[in-house]
Amino acid sequence: MDLDDLTRAELRVWQAFPRGESVDFRTADDEDVTDGGGWPPERTIRAAVLRTVLLNGPQEDGKIPALKLAGARITGLLNLQYGTVDHAVRLSHCFFEDAPLLYGSRLRQLNLSSSVLPGLVAAAMRMVDVLRLTDCRVRGPVRLSGAQIGGALFMDGADITPGSTTEPALQLNHVSIGDDLWAPWLRTHGEVRLNGASVAGSINLDHASLSNPSQIVLDAQTLSVESDFSMRFLATFGWIGLRGARIAGRLDLSYACLSNPGNAALRASSCSIGELWLRKGPPMEGTLTLRHAQIDVLFLEPEVVPDEVQFNGLVYTSLTPQEPAERRLPMLERDREGYVPNAYEQLTAAYQRVGDNHAAQLVQIAQQRRRRATLSWDGRLWSYIQDATTGYGFRPLRAALWLLLVVLALLAIAWLSTRAVLTDISNAGLGPSDAPPLVAAIVSIGTVSGVLIGGILTGLAKFVRARGQNESDVIRARGQADSDLIRAQAEMKRAEADVIRARIGLPVASPISTDPTAAAEAGMPEPSAIPPNGDEAAGLAPPNQPTGDAAGA
Repeated sequence: MDLDDLTRAELRVWQAFPRGESVDFRTADDEDVTDGGGWPPERTIRAAVLRTVLLNGPQEDGKIPALKLAGARITGLLNLQYGTVDHAVRLSHCFFEDAPLLYGSRLRQLNLSSSVLPGLVAAAMRMVDVLRLTDCRVRGPVRLSGAQIGGALFMDGADITPGSTTEPALQLNHVSIGDDLWAPWLRTHGEVRLNGASVAGSINLDHASLSNPSQIVLDAQTLSVESDFSMRFLATFGWIGLRGARIAGRLDLSYACLSNPGNAALRASSCSIGELWLRKGPPMEGTLTLRHAQIDVLFLEPEVVPDEVQFNGLVYTSLTPQEPAERRLPMLERDREGYVPNAYEQLTAAYQRVGDNHAAQLVQIAQQRRRRATLSWDGRLWSYIQDATTGYGFRPLRAALWLLLVVLALLAIAWLSTRAVLTDISNAGLGPSDAPPLVAAIVSIGTVSGVLIGGILTGLAKFVRARGQNESDVIRARGQADSDLIRAQAEMKRAEADVIRARIGLPVASPISTDPTAAAEAGMPEPSAIPPNGDEAAGLAPPNQPTGDAAGA
């Protein structure tokens, strides 16, 4: 490029590039870049000059070239399509008259922070390091489809407003990001497309505002995130699609305001999520769809759940916070598909895992009552009978109470019905065989009821006796075991004594059986008949005992 054709501003950029020096045309740090269309020629740089600098710029030995430009008005099309730039590029606080064309290019690093652009065409771009669009104001679509970014993508505070609503405002579909997608306070007016994207780090959309009324506002189908996806304080006007997404960490929608009346607010069907947090926000305006989703930890507050849900096939391991069943059951009653057995089974399992069996039983009873509406008239009648008598098997004491009431009623009827008749029969001198058949039947019912009650009480007595007998047998067995242990210890002591006697030359003592029957069979006298020692057996007094006159004295 002929240096004589360069303006003074362009010459400054040309000379600063080989040394990596910054060129700043700003008159104040807080100036409004949207007024850049009226900046004078002293702040104007042609895009063709920047292209030449980046692709064929001057070099200096021992210096690292870099393009660092701020506060310039860039005219014309910055065309780096399929080009390779091995230098860092920073075009911050700049006003672009045309959308930069970076399709298929390979860049080391690009920083467009706080710039104003009519759009950005960077699909299939290869970025070695970081791409920064922080605080950018883009008045056209941002096309980054299929881009591969080795580092992070920063879009915090960016404002994207495309001129046409037929094209997505932010196109990040099938993008590959080696680090984080950092976009808190992002504002878009149109669809944000993230379907098929892969993020090795986390995604941050905290405090973001996404608007595409009655249409999809965030299309993140089959999105893959290796860490967290945070959307705290998010405000949406449209619906979010996460069908088939895989989020290894937490999907945090705390304090989020999701609004799409008359349609879906959040569709997260067939997705896999480590933790889903829906809390501390107003109720969703629209439908919450979690059909066939697999979630490890579901943090769902009843206040956030909208008037219509879809939970068919939802599987979760843990449900928090711990709420009574009375607060969880209305959520299941709002399912668009009506009675969904799987939803009740999952809620029952969640209560059982934390040991709240009472709440689990309440859910199962509510499930049977909800199922009742799907049955025919005879099935509904039988369901009502089961509910009233046994609580579908979860209230056995209720059945015992009903049985007791029936027996008491039969006894009362028998007593009242036969009292007067039997009295008259007795006064007339007749016997029981002379009673009318109806009276005999009533007496028989009373007799059978008495026998039934007696049988029940007898069975209970036998049961209690059997339990007592079992406990007695256990105690007896324990006593026998203790006795055997003591006997074995005594035998060991005797054996030790025999060893000692053998060592000192004394004869070994014969074992004496404590079993009288065994002793008799062996021809031995009973232990009580054996004299204490040999002297006593010979009729002699034991040593040191008085004999004769001394004994008499």
